[in-house]
Amino acid sequence: MDLLASVLRRPVATDDKYSRGVVGFVTGSKEFPGAAILGVTAAIRTGVGMVRWLGPESVGRMLIEVRPEVVLQNGRVQCWVLGSGISADVHGDQFENVAKALSETGFAVLDAGALELANFEELKCQAILTPHAGELERLLSRFAAKLSRAEIEAEPETAAKLAARMTGQVVLLKGNVTTIADPAGVSWQTPPTTPALATAGSGDVLAGIIGALVAANFGPLRSHEIELSQIALAGALLHSKAGSIAAQDGPVAALDIAEAVRAVVGEYLA
Repeated sequence: MDLLASVLRRPVATDDKYSRGVVGFVTGSKEFPGAAILGVTAAIRTGVGMVRWLGPESVGRMLIEVRPEVVLQNGRVQCWVLGSGISADVHGDQFENVAKALSETGFAVLDAGALELANFEELKCQAILTPHAGELERLLSRFAAKLSRAEIEAEPETAAKLAARMTGQVVLLKGNVTTIADPAGVSWQTPPTTPALATAGSGDVLAGIIGALVAANFGPLRSHEIELSQIALAGALLHSKAGSIAAQDGPVAALDIAEAVRAVVGEYLA
């Protein structure tokens, strides 16, 4: 079975914007506003019925100029994407929004600042964590697991499995080869991807892709027809394919990757 084909949902005549999935974002900040645009654009291009976004008014104004379809208010969502472009400072401009989203049940993608803000002993949602090696080093240190960044990069599968077991969540460890591990100890690794993905904001795009896939597959996830770890793997593969398409025309910026997602999805749904 082609994993991407199984999770990319084709709209049908009976769909509305809610049945196609609603993904919510608490991403971007006054310091890093671009993270909001990148993740939201990637989610829209992946295929989802509605995107909500919460954050500072100045960032919201910037976002709505680029993505006028985004709803800048809270409401029902099937998955939250949290943390891209925000700090782990409890006095930061997105702290309260992240804390509220983390208190809800359901599904979430935890990136960047949200990885440090989350209390995994109290987390009610099922989450996909998307750290790079440095972020995973800091995360593991909270559980008294002293693995250096160099050790994580040398043994990514071991590190990802350890983090998944300790947090009780799916872990997607980013890299040229991406490693996914679930709390039961099962793991997968993607083929090596294009080095063009090693660019600022690429991880924000990945988080948006995964959030959209979770929201679009909310029903099958609830019924365990598909597992959260499979969505994480599918997101990594889609991100890689989009990066390869973007790289065909020259140097790649993160927004190029987000926009190229549409071409990859189009090929599968044609």
